[in-house]
Amino acid sequence: METILIQLLGGLTRGMILFIVASGLSLIFGVMRVINFAHGSLYMLGAFLAVTTGALLAGEGWGFILALLVAPLVIALVGLIMETTLFRRIYAKEHLLQLLLTYGLTLLLSDIVRMIWGGAYRTLRPPDVLRGSVEIVGRAFPVYNLFLLAIGPLIALGLWFLLNRTRWGRIIRAAVVYPEVLSALGTNVQRVSTGVFALGCWLAGLGGTLIAGQAAVGLGMDVHMIIEAFAVVVIGGLGSFGGAMLGSLIIGVIESLGILVVPRAALFLSFAAMAAVLIIRPWGLLGKPER
Repeated sequence: METILIQLLGGLTRGMILFIVASGLSLIFGVMRVINFAHGSLYMLGAFLAVTTGALLAGEGWGFILALLVAPLVIALVGLIMETTLFRRIYAKEHLLQLLLTYGLTLLLSDIVRMIWGGAYRTLRPPDVLRGSVEIVGRAFPVYNLFLLAIGPLIALGLWFLLNRTRWGRIIRAAVVYPEVLSALGTNVQRVSTGVFALGCWLAGLGGTLIAGQAAVGLGMDVHMIIEAFAVVVIGGLGSFGGAMLGSLIIGVIESLGILVVPRAALFLSFAAMAAVLIIRPWGLLGKPER
């Protein structure tokens, strides 16, 4: 039972990272109806930027805080440039063109990361207060994982408050359902879409920064993340904020506990869950059928 509990906590920790990244992917699709396959590459770029930024003040102990502030903002700026120069041209196009564009961006960003940082694995040193471990049911559990378990719900609460209790959140929700009416009332819907895209990219950069403090950062991490993020939004429902949280927890727990039961098929179990949802409820557990 102790092993199961520790594995469960580990799965919830992984779920928090998945939620932060997948919520940005789901938010972009929910407002702009764009499937951003390059979202995982922005996550990887954020992780490498966090490592480099954190090294600047590593000796003073402020490197992690600086990375947490700077790297997601840089990724948001990159997303803003991508939206205004590229994505804005394909909103009315078919999804195949969107996938081709975002896949091309994935290849481009991967090559940029390779040219700047090379193929070596790198890590971001968290502050001393987040290092070490604590004892839970007689087993050691990393303090940093507890930090992730705390920051995930805080990010979720902040996003919920932004979308449901602020004027900008009401405008975003109106842009999803009644964009023509919103534009007729004098709101620049295009600017709203740009802000949403930048926010989604900021979440990808935040996820990359947080994972850099827990695991080694290297090439190829973008592919694994985007596959899991798509599994999350398919299970939870494209465009559903609550679905992103539910799907992330399901994937994280299935992978973590699956390692105990069938180690070689742990990843397969996640895709089996996604396939089952697609068969039974194609629009996701908390999603809504497209009109």
